[in-house]
Amino acid sequence: MLGAVFSWITDITDTLGDWASNWWFLAVVFVIAFFDSIVPIVPSETTVIIAGVAVSVGEAEYPLWMVIVCGAVGAFLGDNTAYQIGRGFAPRFERRAQRKESFGRRLEWAADQIRERGGLLLITARFIPGGRTLLTLSSGITRQPRLWFVTWVAIACTIWATYAAGLAYVVGQPFKDNHTLAFWVAFGTALTINVMIEVVRHVRARRRVRELEAVGPT
Repeated sequence: MLGAVFSWITDITDTLGDWASNWWFLAVVFVIAFFDSIVPIVPSETTVIIAGVAVSVGEAEYPLWMVIVCGAVGAFLGDNTAYQIGRGFAPRFERRAQRKESFGRRLEWAADQIRERGGLLLITARFIPGGRTLLTLSSGITRQPRLWFVTWVAIACTIWATYAAGLAYVVGQPFKDNHTLAFWVAFGTALTINVMIEVVRHVRARRRVRELEAVGPT
């Protein structure tokens, strides 16, 4: 069963690798980066990494900077769309907050957290599929300033696209004769780094909770 699944995934990556050699694959990178920001079904890192590997192994008809631009712009527009969707639901959440005091406190806490640490949170969340959508929606729901949001999202998307495409390019270089292996090494490296980021974030969050508990109610 595992062999069949692995074979199926390998066939898909081979197909995407073949597609990635064409100019129109940049449109795929853009579209998936856009929709992944709103509906996180397929991680957009996959297409960015595939395109980066294609450039690295010399099969792509486009340069690496275009991969970065398409991924970053698609993600930027997608994040802003998610923010706007959240903004549209803000009145509904605010009416519920007025009816339920406990919900109002949670909504106020979320707004305070985003205001205090939102910039760095937006950058970190961009590397967590699903997490970025939750945070961008929450930014709209809590009515964070649009200019503030646009600025930090632009920074986050640029870092994210540069990281994914650049890592794929660097890691894919030693595997020019094996496109599939180049993709898996690049994807595995990116996944490992993302997991490490999440572990560090989780450890720091737990440490912060313990410090607050040690201080006490005051």
